[in-house]
Amino acid sequence: MNKIGFIGAYEKTDFILYIAKILTTMNKTVLVIDTTITQKAKYVVPVINPTKTYFTEYEGIDVAVGFDSMQGMRNYLGIDETVELNYDYVLIDVDSPKAFSQFSMQEASINYFVTSFDLYSLKRGLEVLSSLTEPVKMIKVLFSRNMSEEENEYLDFLSLNYKVEWATDRIYFPLEQGDQSAIIENQKAAKIKMRNLSTQYKENLLVMVSQITGNSNFGELKKILRNIEKGV
Repeated sequence: MNKIGFIGAYEKTDFILYIAKILTTMNKTVLVIDTTITQKAKYVVPVINPTKTYFTEYEGIDVAVGFDSMQGMRNYLGIDETVELNYDYVLIDVDSPKAFSQFSMQEASINYFVTSFDLYSLKRGLEVLSSLTEPVKMIKVLFSRNMSEEENEYLDFLSLNYKVEWATDRIYFPLEQGDQSAIIENQKAAKIKMRNLSTQYKENLLVMVSQITGNSNFGELKKILRNIEKGV
């Protein structure tokens, strides 16, 4: 089981589901865990009778909402505490120091720090890292209109007092109105569609999938994405 963290206060439910969709199309088993305070997955992912804690399935992706630890999910599923959950990848949405600690995100295979550059997203996102006592490596995923070095340097400045080790690689997603419109239409249709997302948005999803899986064959990854767009 590869645990992948998506850390920060920026809203990232749909973005994580898109990555999960690509992984499941690659015949990987995927669990998405929403540990966030707002629990947006409860409203975005279709479910008949949501309860305080539950598992559901959405387009081949398992989604867990309301759990405060991996052990809590094992208890819910009746799995022994020594047994790992049976997934290739577990994608965990984290927006609080408590969840970061309880899900042991410092042990994740990869941790992405996801933010835009409004002060709420930046400062509250960094609060998630306030409980770190040892350096944790993270890859920046930055949603920006400007994509400037000054923005990146500002994040570096704000994070000086946190135990975070930034990876050299960073990923910029465009803040385009067209992408937001496509995401909203997908929510209304209760479908994961990628055809109307911008080229850069989709290419960056593939970069992250490549990092997560270790598959650097972008020709193969692009073919998988085209199949999703065609509904194959």
